[in-house]
Amino acid sequence: MKIAVEGCMHGDLESVYDTLLHLQEVEKVKIDLLICCGDFQAVRNKKDLESLNAPSNYKKMNSFWKYYSGEKVAPFLTIFIGGNHEASNYLWELYYGGWVAPRIYFLGFAGFVKFGNIRIGGLSGIYKKHHYHLGHYEELPYDSNDIRSVYHVREYDVNKLMQVQEPVDIFLSHDWPLGITSYGDLKGLLRVKPFFEQEIQDGTLGSPAAASLLSKLRPSYWFSAHLHCKFSALVQHGDNGPVTKFLALDKCLPGRNFLQIVEIDSESGGPYDIGYDEEWLAITKKFNRIFPRNRTPTFYRDGEESLENCRQYVKDKLRIQGGRPFEFVQTAPCYNPTINSCDGILSSSRRNPQTEALLELVGVEYCLGASRGKKEGVVNCNLNDAFTTYVLCRAGGSEDIPIDD
Repeated sequence: MKIAVEGCMHGDLESVYDTLLHLQEVEKVKIDLLICCGDFQAVRNKKDLESLNAPSNYKKMNSFWKYYSGEKVAPFLTIFIGGNHEASNYLWELYYGGWVAPRIYFLGFAGFVKFGNIRIGGLSGIYKKHHYHLGHYEELPYDSNDIRSVYHVREYDVNKLMQVQEPVDIFLSHDWPLGITSYGDLKGLLRVKPFFEQEIQDGTLGSPAAASLLSKLRPSYWFSAHLHCKFSALVQHGDNGPVTKFLALDKCLPGRNFLQIVEIDSESGGPYDIGYDEEWLAITKKFNRIFPRNRTPTFYRDGEESLENCRQYVKDKLRIQGGRPFEFVQTAPCYNPTINSCDGILSSSRRNPQTEALLELVGVEYCLGASRGKKEGVVNCNLNDAFTTYVLCRAGGSEDIPIDD
């Protein structure tokens, strides 16, 4: 199975898809899946731009709306996670994951899916210590604080991912796991990004939450983006444990290392499809009743149902419903480039039918509505040989990495 991995998309779907179509023709290979590591920017209309944290000159429609409206269809099945430049209002609708457009699937704020017999998981957003232990308290319309904090990683989501026991083939995070630079060509990285040195010395370059997940999940591959450069590493887990191949990629721009083709052992055949992950749905069912919608530190207990009972419930439901995610549904007006208006109505109560159907499938209540709490007082070896790179034609630990650096 050949999987294309892309760093930061920044809404430029057409360029990435065109590049992959060109590669298929020139290299005579068939690409089965595209994975994007964040900053995807699933902007459906101009109203969505109000929930995108980016400088005003970068709040552009770009090309996602064409795939959302049906004007174009993604030539490759696509899976992505969220970063720190997203239409956060839309991704919140699909907190548990779902189709943002036909053939384009969001993994959710945290999630797992199957692609053929390959297991792919991911964690959206970036790590910020002062929001990590809080609940998902943000509400629409986002104010100047919420538009940032909404994509900050929460302990609740990481705690769910830490429950995963079955082997993981691929894991995605937008920011890098803390300490990953110790396992690769650090000197080469600092030649490209010399301003990383102080943060590496201070132990602040990267996400400690992602580092914990790397140690626990031990995936075969881990892909990241965010820091706008290519970096590879090999992480040996224990003396005789498995090895994780880590790769971070750049943003989509000419001459940048933003795209990579990885060949992964898988079952023969195809075409492959995206399917629900049974263990992950069971974990979702177990922990959903303690879903935090407040802005106070939350202490997580084990949930009231046993994971074994949740697993059996999910297994029985999937036997009836089938394993493919529910169908894509439009929930907002499509952008019309011939009309110069702010199309779409931003609603704090909009429910995505995919989310409602998923929660009904696992037998839990909808809990993405109004938060509990007021908004006042918000606190603010040769590693490159492991891959083949394809290229089209001051950042550090800051969340405000220049889009045009």
